[in-house]
Amino acid sequence: MLQDYVRTGTYYAAVIENRADFMGRVVVDVGAGSGILSLFAAQAGAKHVYAVEASEMAEYARKLIAGNPLLGQRITVIKGKVEDVELPEKADILISEPMGTLLVNERMLESYVIARDRFLTPNGKMFPSVGRIHMAPFSDEYLFVEIANKALFWQQQNYFGVDLTPLHGTAFQGYFSQPVVDAFDPRLLVAPPSYHVIDFNKIKEEELYEIDIPLRFVSNVGARVHGLACWFDVLFNGSTVQRWLTTAPGSPTTHWYQLRCVLSQPIYVMAGQEITGRLHLIAHNAQSYTIYLTLSAKMWGPGAEQGGILQTSSCKLDLKEPYYRMSQPQVYPVSQDQQPQSLLQTQDVNIQSQDLDEAELMQQPSPNSCAQIDSLMQNA
Repeated sequence: MLQDYVRTGTYYAAVIENRADFMGRVVVDVGAGSGILSLFAAQAGAKHVYAVEASEMAEYARKLIAGNPLLGQRITVIKGKVEDVELPEKADILISEPMGTLLVNERMLESYVIARDRFLTPNGKMFPSVGRIHMAPFSDEYLFVEIANKALFWQQQNYFGVDLTPLHGTAFQGYFSQPVVDAFDPRLLVAPPSYHVIDFNKIKEEELYEIDIPLRFVSNVGARVHGLACWFDVLFNGSTVQRWLTTAPGSPTTHWYQLRCVLSQPIYVMAGQEITGRLHLIAHNAQSYTIYLTLSAKMWGPGAEQGGILQTSSCKLDLKEPYYRMSQPQVYPVSQDQQPQSLLQTQDVNIQSQDLDEAELMQQPSPNSCAQIDSLMQNA
């Protein structure tokens, strides 16, 4: 992950651009891993940094920090879980990289919230402080056929004298139970995205056990909807600079890529037709979530307000067992009635924050953020 330039560079920029928040402050690095974020905090002038890491990575963090003695003298590596360790003082700032695929995979956000409740002072800051899960229906015939074709093996009626077809249906559904992790062309989206906000400053640990997100979109084009595309971003709400780290399609690719839940039964929509549904995430013991997705196409045209649902399709997926497709976005022709420039404009806005007013918080990441990071690192 250190080689994920977008991820690491954005963290570096968020810390260094907000030196005023770190200068002379006590910092706790939650799930420190290699210790790189602890070193960034020390570069920004932190009084002391406690790098808490439960895994064997703590030993590698000690080596890396020891190899940077001017910074390392202000960093203490503590091997243990944030739920169990004791610190000699409270923290002014928590810094962490708790995001997994779809933001919540690996369930590290729960440890981040526990650390907030145990270690952070009442007016302390969290880097990052807010996360958003973005969602939009998509149409991708190539992907649908690719997944469906995986089950062709099980259509053999004479595989060394054995009929495999009794397992074809099970295999077909099994392949569609895997979320797809890859980078895709944003022109595949058939409606503007909406998003769900997770405020790390306020959310309770138990609220992360089950996440229920109602869905509503209005299709821009007539298309076959193959599922729901998802990505996330997080906000570093510094006193000097507010910076977003985004995994959106069309943005510089990160190791998180994007995630797509593919329906085994696509639904058909026309331009202007309403798409409703539900994305329901339930945590399980494998440090991940079971995903339940339902998408429905509603009646449209004259008299639609008296109508109901025309089509519905549902699927169950395991976020822990994705299909890592990892392909680069393919070039797709844009239909005449599709306006790709407007696809990533958000439909619904509903967020509150103690630190920002709504307009400031919703400011999207600047398209030249990577150039800004380059400039910042050269100046440093």
